[in-house]
Amino acid sequence: MRKADLVNKISDKTGIPKVDVLVTLETMFKEVKDTLASGENIYIRGFGSFITKKRAAKIGRNIKKNVAVHIPEHYIPAFKPAKEFSIEVKKLKEPKPDDGPGEDGDD
Repeated sequence: MRKADLVNKISDKTGIPKVDVLVTLETMFKEVKDTLASGENIYIRGFGSFITKKRAAKIGRNIKKNVAVHIPEHYIPAFKPAKEFSIEVKKLKEPKPDDGPGEDGDD
């Protein structure tokens, strides 16, 4: 499902105009990004948590030049689903194929 599909589905279910749904979603995404970038986590009961995870410093390798490269400690965004959310997904028998961009065979 793409963002446009999500906007259409929410608009159809709620009766809210698609433009308003899109603005709301874009605002939500921006707030999630800004909050995580500021070091705060977001907890949504029954859905999950948007958190930052710390990655320790390590030695990587530049395979083109075959040299060791120091990768400093850094943070990455992550999502941790709520227990109820995980249980619902575990009930899924077989995932539906992804209709994402680039897989439609029109190349």
